[in-house]
Amino acid sequence: MYAQCPDCLTVFSLSTETLAQARGQVVCGHCHAEFDALASLSDQLPPEPFQQLPPRTIEAPPRLDLAIYRPAPDAPAIAEPAHRDALDEFSHLVVTPRFARSKQREGRRWPWITACLVLLLALGGQLAWAKRDALVSDATVGPMLRQACDSLGCRLPLVQDTRQLSLLARDVQAHPSVPGALLITASLRNDASFAQPYPVVVITLSDANGKRLAMRRLRAGEYLGDIGTLQRGLPPGGSAALMLEVEDPAGKAVAFEFGFE
Repeated sequence: MYAQCPDCLTVFSLSTETLAQARGQVVCGHCHAEFDALASLSDQLPPEPFQQLPPRTIEAPPRLDLAIYRPAPDAPAIAEPAHRDALDEFSHLVVTPRFARSKQREGRRWPWITACLVLLLALGGQLAWAKRDALVSDATVGPMLRQACDSLGCRLPLVQDTRQLSLLARDVQAHPSVPGALLITASLRNDASFAQPYPVVVITLSDANGKRLAMRRLRAGEYLGDIGTLQRGLPPGGSAALMLEVEDPAGKAVAFEFGFE
């Protein structure tokens, strides 16, 4: 094949490989001008003499009919992995916006914050339960706890402080219906600002010489018959009348002492 430089009209012989390197764009070896070799491309030279090769005009792209190879019908499916790899590569190139990253970090942080708060509440509950007696008996915290518990319908645990129990009156006499027994009555008052459980009453009997004859420890369930009263305890500032039945050893008891545990 032949092509002619439009500037110096030099004709060159060239191959299809030369044309394919730059899609027809070549450089003249004589005047160094760059030109499109396809514009004057010719299969053979015209008869002498000639000054310029006739221009090559292409009205429509030529149709290629002589096929020497055609891939199998399922061959396009081979390109699917390459397409998938391209998508994966594109997904790696996508940059997550800063606000989206911050929201993602916040979303991952909330479960840890919630777990820490639950653990702190559980620890606070354990400490409060361990120090419940001190909290309930405290002059400042106790009223607030009782008010909160009344609103919630719960009941605070009873706190015992026998130092704030006062014995107002007491009396002892022979039991009117049980031979060899004594009937002891007493009046008890709770001077604390909180309810107390009914105490264990300790009674010590002595003879005329002050010699201890017997001692009896009575639990609240032994001298109280009402379970509701026992569960509610002795209210702050409240008083209760106790009636105790004890055995008189050998009929020599003339004195007694009260104690609370």
